[in-house]
Amino acid sequence: MLAQDIRKIILEQSHRAHVGHIGSSLSIADIMAVLYREVLRIPEPSDPERDRFVLSKGHAALALYAALHLKGWISESELNSFCGDGSLLGVHPERGLRGVDFATGSLGQGLSMGAGAALGAKMQKSGRRVFVLLSDAECNEGSVWEAAMFAAHHKLDNLCAIIDFNGQQALGYTKDVITLSPLHDRWKAFGWDVHEIDGHDQAEIASTVESLSSEQPHVLIAHTTFGKGVSYMESKIKWHYWPMSDEEYEQALKEMVNG
Repeated sequence: MLAQDIRKIILEQSHRAHVGHIGSSLSIADIMAVLYREVLRIPEPSDPERDRFVLSKGHAALALYAALHLKGWISESELNSFCGDGSLLGVHPERGLRGVDFATGSLGQGLSMGAGAALGAKMQKSGRRVFVLLSDAECNEGSVWEAAMFAAHHKLDNLCAIIDFNGQQALGYTKDVITLSPLHDRWKAFGWDVHEIDGHDQAEIASTVESLSSEQPHVLIAHTTFGKGVSYMESKIKWHYWPMSDEEYEQALKEMVNG
């Protein structure tokens, strides 16, 4: 199962490099699996008519690297260079890496880039689509809502934002930092076609994307569990940054294998 393979790589590489952002990466594994297995039309990463993908929540780059490796676009030796000296595989994605179209990490900027790419496709009369994966906490940023207004104004129906709504961020639970409720109504008010889904139900993710048809930009509010698949990480703020000890890694790997 692709999502489980992505999660396993996240655990292996974060432990090897002794780097955090594990919970944020685990929460999007099912979304990444569906995008790279069923949704994104990318015959190969240099095809000019390929769909574009923006990982706006760049700190979850390990999930992206895992997907790119499993697609055969980055080698095992490249993957094993994660966070090493001179590597293109940093904590956040770099543009020079094969399969990465946008460098990200400054939160709240990805939707603006995605909207620009979608408008560019429209101007070129291209059928390519743009998918942007945001964290829920990015919806605290004014730049997200500027991009949302821009996309609705230009009727960018080739743009799909997916919000990883795991309910937490670096400094606390999202509802306690700046509440997003009612997030569905807010996006709708900004002129978007809004869908709420289970971000771990791969069939629902795929079928929802396939059904998108309105002449508006689309947003999928994907309800997820932070740290999904590792019991002691799930919904725990600590695992936004914290790396695993050897004992914690062994437990996480065992749960992933048995799960």
